[in-house]
This record gives sequence, C-alpha cells and structure tokens, in this order.
Amino acid sequence: MRTTTELMLNALRARTVIPGFNIGYVPMMQPVIHALRDMRCFGLVMVARLEWTKFEAKSLRAIRQEYERVKDERYTRLHLDHVPVIDEDNLQVDYQAILGEAVELGYDSIMIDGSRLALAENIAATRGIVEMAHRAGAAVEAELGAVMGHEAGPLPPYEELFASGKGFTDPDEARRFVEQTGVDWLSIAIGSIHGAIVPGKKDQEKIQARLNIDHLKKIHQAVHIPLVLHGGTGIPGSYILQSIREGIAKINIATAIRQPFERLRSQSLVKALDAVYDTTVSLINELDVRRSAAIIDPEEP
Repeated sequence: MRTTTELMLNALRARTVIPGFNIGYVPMMQPVIHALRDMRCFGLVMVARLEWTKFEAKSLRAIRQEYERVKDERYTRLHLDHVPVIDEDNLQVDYQAILGEAVELGYDSIMIDGSRLALAENIAATRGIVEMAHRAGAAVEAELGAVMGHEAGPLPPYEELFASGKGFTDPDEARRFVEQTGVDWLSIAIGSIHGAIVPGKKDQEKIQARLNIDHLKKIHQAVHIPLVLHGGTGIPGSYILQSIREGIAKINIATAIRQPFERLRSQSLVKALDAVYDTTVSLINELDVRRSAAIIDPEEP
C-alpha cells in the first residue's frame, strides 16, 4: 500500500489534486468515504483540533475508531489537520502531545500549524515534529503564512486583504522553511480564507475568495514539495484548476460539507448524511479530480 507521501508526490507529478474532507461531526465520515469510493476518487479523511473543540468530532481516538469501521484504503487515508502551536483564541496548545498521540494511533499524516509563530520559532517547532513523525513513518504538513478566517474577531475587508497580500507566504521564507524542517508538504497562503467557526457566523456563506496564481508560481519555483490549499470552499473553479497546474497537490474542504449536515440534522439524520454524500460527489465533479489511477498507481496506463 502506497504511503501518503508517495500519493501526494504522485498527485504533484500528475498535475492533479487530492481533496481532503474535514469531519466536523463523526457521522459525516461514512458518506464522505462512500462518495470517494463511488466516484473512484482518492481523498484524505481529515480532522482538525478545532473540530473536536468547536464542533462534535469528539476526539482523535473517536475519529480513528470510526475510520477503522468505514475506511476504504483503495481511496482514502487518515490525516490529522491543523494542530496549532497557538490556536485561534491565542491560547498555547500542547501540540506535541496531540501530534504524538495521533502518530501512536496510526494516523497516516499529521499537520503542525506554527503559522502564528515567528519564522525561526515555526521552523524549530516543525522540525521537532518532523523528526518524531518520520521515525514512525508518518508524513508531516506544516503551514507558512496566514490563512485567516478562524479568528474570533472581524476580518478586514477581503479585497483589502487580497490587494495587500497580507499574510501571504513569502517564497524565500518558504525555501528556508522547507530546507530546515524537512517537512513533506506545505500549506501556503495565496488568497484563500477559512470558514468561520465562531458561534453566530459558522452558518454564514463564505466569501468567494480568489487566488494569486502569480504568487503561487513563485512559491512553487522556490520549493519542490507538494503544496496545500486550505479554505477550499467558495473559490471559483477556474482558480482551483490553475492552482493545481502550479503545484497545489491537496485542497482542504470543510465548510461545504459541514453546513448542509448542520442545517438538516435536526430534521433527519438520514437527510443530513445524504446531503453530505451529494455535496461530496458534486465537489469531486467540480474539481475534476477523478484521476485516482495517476495517484495510486502512476505506472498504470
């Protein structure tokens, strides 16, 4: 069975993308996996720390147990998404313990998010996690730059953010970061934003974000590892397709599948799960990522 690292590299070489679906509520996992299997699309099943602190993903272990129950490893692997060193509430997180537990539980890949740290501190924290994870055979994603949206306070106007490039990943810093950490793939900031997670805002429609493709090209030229786009919901398809051609090998999707589940679950769990399935299928079609053969077995014609 190919490792997640191999699969990500295959996606990069094939100029296709691996969608990663965040599981905010444990029951959502089954329809996501069924959709991936039915569409013959490879994807990552993911949970972030905020999804058991802000939503109802319960815990690392609960997600791992559910994955064991419903997994289909022809089309899926299990990934631990954002574990911040400093979280969206500006609180220090025991990130080493969480990431270490995930590796012990058998997560295929993990993500340390040191994006709220100074560059040297982010490098040091990430390097320590890479060393720990690689000893156990797990891959590591990290973040450089600031993909906003999870913070409690109001965001500046999006057009102002995009025009200024505030928080965008610096290509030269990305080169240094990758060289000094040995990270397997890198989440970058080029215009996307996360969906809101604070009460009263988490059900609002996301801003239609754009991507600075020229800036992405500079980052891709600076580093030679797969790049990751967070905040994938709400970005026009033309930008997504361009980003895939320029080095994005994984795209994270959370809001698009979470909100339909939340809207319908009080009426009917069956309807809520059907909505997750239908939305996942629709997203796969929109992304045009059914080239799983190129990811899973690139030597096949």
